[in-house]
Amino acid sequence: MNLTMKMAFKIIGSAALVFGFIISSMANSAFAIEIQEIKTKGGITAYLVENHTIPLIAMSFAFKGGAVQDEVKKEGTSLLLSATLDEGAGDIKSEAFQAKLDELGVELYFRTGLDEINGNFKTLTENKDEAFELLRLAVNEPRFDEEPVARLKSQLLVSLKNKEKNPNELTSEIWREKLMGAHPYGKPKDGTLESMSALTGDDLHEYRKRIFAKDNIYIGVVGAITAEELKLKLDEVFGEFSEKADLKPIAEKSLNAAGRFSSKLDVNQATIAMWLPGIKRNHPEFFSAYLMNHILGGGTFSSRLYKEVREKRGLTYGVGSYLATYDHMGLIGINVATRADKAEETLAVIRQEIKKMADNGPTQDELDKAKKFVAGSYAINNLDTSSKIARVLSALQSQGLGKGYIEDRQKLIKAVTLEKAQKIAKELLTKEPAIIIVGPNNYEEK
Repeated sequence: MNLTMKMAFKIIGSAALVFGFIISSMANSAFAIEIQEIKTKGGITAYLVENHTIPLIAMSFAFKGGAVQDEVKKEGTSLLLSATLDEGAGDIKSEAFQAKLDELGVELYFRTGLDEINGNFKTLTENKDEAFELLRLAVNEPRFDEEPVARLKSQLLVSLKNKEKNPNELTSEIWREKLMGAHPYGKPKDGTLESMSALTGDDLHEYRKRIFAKDNIYIGVVGAITAEELKLKLDEVFGEFSEKADLKPIAEKSLNAAGRFSSKLDVNQATIAMWLPGIKRNHPEFFSAYLMNHILGGGTFSSRLYKEVREKRGLTYGVGSYLATYDHMGLIGINVATRADKAEETLAVIRQEIKKMADNGPTQDELDKAKKFVAGSYAINNLDTSSKIARVLSALQSQGLGKGYIEDRQKLIKAVTLEKAQKIAKELLTKEPAIIIVGPNNYEEK
């Protein structure tokens, strides 16, 4: 199966089932979700939202790991693993395994990031026994046969080659080399042409054994299944895991490189990326920073950056900022693409808006509007389908937020005062940023 197709959602049954499992009471309130914390006899913990409205079960699970746990010279292992886990398992070879998933209408796919590997699973309840067995095989007995591994490697290598002249990829290379250095966050998540080419099925088996463990899995389940039945299924699927993962310790990382870095590329526009030190997800003033950033550049059409860079000056089609909250580092990032000859002007406007926010913070009116939007959009963006809710439940555990977070979130947003937002703006935005520019001209700092 084509890798791009595998990474997309597999349609189960009908569009109504994939997109229509909406818990209607969430339309007006995020507090309608009743989360059960369950613990199995085998020592596995999960969050469950039981709902029998539609005969469907959705599960999301995460393992701490991702690219930071790739071995040196074996970068890309976690990515190739996530692409091949459903390419045959147990006695079932790749083509037959995929056919069985399709026959049962089972959605099963894996993704990898810097800090985690995520799995997503969905089945109709009438097929749950066979579906859970396929999941068990995929996570415990993946085959990693030569043909599917070579096929998926080939697709990933083509993708890597296509990125060689991609401005965003060149930006990422500079980011890894200049800003991350020897830290594991400096590893290329997708690997390199050399490392990906050298990977074998044995490498994938070894990585899976280290990462897939009972103490390293975070599970969220939504749908037509009782707590007692789910306990049995979880022990059936994940009970064969070792008790403890063999994770390599990852040091905390701060953004300690400022200044400007650039790379010449024969394209029509300049791609600009800027980073400042941020905060991690567990910071007590996370929502102060989140709301401040929403006003600066996270709110898209309503943000200061959009109004100043796009609407008033027409320097770009889009500009935005974001909080990047990794397990071992926090960043504020800003991205924009503009005409090659407008790069310096665009950068100057962005820096001017950052300084204004740092000096004065947001206004009370801006803060009030941001609170209203951020509080109201959460359910719409995160809680409108079974799969999204399952991913939230898994993330609540992996990020250490607890099952009361969905309700507490509204209170935390409400508790952000103008003084707190102004204080965090000054704390985060007064530091010198790291700037990367990729484009046709020489953008070295003058």
